[in-house]
Amino acid sequence: MTDVPPISLPLWQLPLLVLAPLAVLAFVVVRLRTAAHDRSAPGEERDWSAPSLEEISGDSLFHRWDVRCKIVTLLVYSFMVASLGHPMPALAAIGVSLLTLVIARASFAKVLFRLLAISGFVTMFLVVMPFSVPIHPGDTVLTFGGMEWVAFNLRGLNLAATIAAKAVAIALLMEPLLSTAPLPVTLYGLSRLGAPEMAGQMVLLSYRYLHVFRHEARRMSSGMRIRGFRKRTNLETLRAVANFLGMLFVRSFERTERVFDAMRARGYKGRFPEPAQLRLQTMDFVVAGGWMAVGVALIVYDRMAG
Repeated sequence: MTDVPPISLPLWQLPLLVLAPLAVLAFVVVRLRTAAHDRSAPGEERDWSAPSLEEISGDSLFHRWDVRCKIVTLLVYSFMVASLGHPMPALAAIGVSLLTLVIARASFAKVLFRLLAISGFVTMFLVVMPFSVPIHPGDTVLTFGGMEWVAFNLRGLNLAATIAAKAVAIALLMEPLLSTAPLPVTLYGLSRLGAPEMAGQMVLLSYRYLHVFRHEARRMSSGMRIRGFRKRTNLETLRAVANFLGMLFVRSFERTERVFDAMRARGYKGRFPEPAQLRLQTMDFVVAGGWMAVGVALIVYDRMAG
């Protein structure tokens, strides 16, 4: 089967091995939520129906970096990180991402919420891959209770840890990429790089009005609960939910018509005004070259580790 004989463990350790990552995930999620809540700014609750598009404060290197050069450089660097095949270079990439967050002076709460979004995806790899990776000669395999068909491959765990580390490293880069320039400027930079301008307008409007529709849905739901509505598994509940969705769609459609009429009244003819004047400078290329050098160094380190 393999050159290295399987290591047999008691059967009771199998559920412990599977449940341990889930328990660690639950603990980390609770801690991250608590830390993110503690890091949130105190005071009056923010009106999330009107998300900020322009209020990007800061004067870091990433804030001054041309958005077009920043998008291309971090995208290429992310592909370099994704090509890594060993856990230690991937951990080094996480270190680079953490240093980037410090330089960009990113919001710690937003970073934690971004990690929460990928925590389930990462844990799935850590639980599934050790049992599903094919066994190759030389692999160290753990069996439980003499059942060879339940084989825990340490190479699979190593591969899962590498994938998880790369995912975390790339996810951490999204905060410096998206939070160091206003969203209209970022979308304008994408259009200058060749992305369809209409797609950028759709993303900008969607980002703004999805929050509005969410606020409207919460307001309607609160009104239904105040009037005594309770969710049950009966026909009346289905009828009430159908009326709720229908009214939400009708109000959303009416709102889009009013918004479009207001845009045309302000001179909209298919294009938004340019949100910023983009000019490439020598420092932009120097920073991009530094990032490429870091990516190449990680790839060389990965090849040497192999």
